[in-house]
Amino acid sequence: MPDNTLYYGDNLDILRDHTYFPAACVDLIYLDPPFNSNRSYNVLFKDESGRQSDAQIQAFDDTWHWGETAEATLADLILNAPPRVSAAMGAMLALIGRNQMLAYLVMMTARLVELHRVLKPTGSLYLHCDPSASHYLKIVLDTIFDPRNFRNEIIWKRTAAKGLATRKLPDNHDVILCYQKTDRATWNVDAVCEPYNENNLDEKTKLKYRYRDADGRLYRLSDITNPNPNRPNLTYEFMGMTKVWRWTKDRMQKAYDQGLIVQTKPGTVPQMKRYLIEQRGRPLGDVWTDINPLNSQANERLGYPTQKPSSLLERIILASSNPGDVILDPFCGCGTAVAAAHKLGRRWLGIDITHLSIALLKYRMRDMFALEAGRDYRVVGEPEDTAGARQLATEDRYQFQWWALS
Repeated sequence: MPDNTLYYGDNLDILRDHTYFPAACVDLIYLDPPFNSNRSYNVLFKDESGRQSDAQIQAFDDTWHWGETAEATLADLILNAPPRVSAAMGAMLALIGRNQMLAYLVMMTARLVELHRVLKPTGSLYLHCDPSASHYLKIVLDTIFDPRNFRNEIIWKRTAAKGLATRKLPDNHDVILCYQKTDRATWNVDAVCEPYNENNLDEKTKLKYRYRDADGRLYRLSDITNPNPNRPNLTYEFMGMTKVWRWTKDRMQKAYDQGLIVQTKPGTVPQMKRYLIEQRGRPLGDVWTDINPLNSQANERLGYPTQKPSSLLERIILASSNPGDVILDPFCGCGTAVAAAHKLGRRWLGIDITHLSIALLKYRMRDMFALEAGRDYRVVGEPEDTAGARQLATEDRYQFQWWALS
């Protein structure tokens, strides 16, 4: 069973290391990969020229570029990936050409192949993206996971529509694509129901729950006769009515003594009280408008540009995992998924390519849960001696600065 761990480095290299990530070792994956949805949509399809740029992600630089790494990854996918994936990548190349969008899709496909490998048969994957790429990513996920394992395209309203766009409607939502690995995936129905608010009931629910008891609790009346007429053991007289009932006479009497069985008037069939407060609640739909984005005054705000609210991650984790399960975020950023997983009693694995992210996460885990790196969880990939620090400084002075300051 994996320990809580933060990994510094390229998540593709780390995921391909079977000593870190053997097959079927993760219960739930959430990923919010960098992608700049604020850029002009058309820019994403322009051919790039000039200096070849590696697809490594720099801190807060949420763009992908076509370069040597993207070209090599595309060739590897076409030659070595499963046939369906190879065919999909070849089709994408013919469809959209070599540009930032294809670079993004190529890099994501390579990682999604590995994420599918490490996911348990009972696991789910949630991919957070924006509308400019969600349709392409859905094709990639269908290819890797099988279209039959697609579950939802969740729309999260991340902000109110602002300003008047001159040529289109304002952008104010993100997309979260949900896939399960198999039909055996964990799904907690109670976690995806909103408690009823008595002051804001829809008309249908209000019509059903129109009675109140002496304590002011709302309830409705439900039928307690048996739909099967051939049940001699459940046929008896109760409150002056002989019927085939759902329960035995002893159980019926107990419910009556508890005040749960009522007869609205003499001669009518008794019915059972079902209290609103005892019901699961209203099932969530796939459009989420009730979770607000982080504003500038939010207590949990860390100043990380792509930070998501904890309540969003908690909803996903509660719906698709159980306490003790392993949650993986391969683009962990400032660690909202990791923090939410720890809060909810899950184990966690986070990967990021910037030391700034790892440093933020260390501070967050310390401040929220009094956890210390090396004592309460592992950190893999950071310099551990002078030689390692010198090598990091040579490779990337900015990453060295963030590591040193942390």
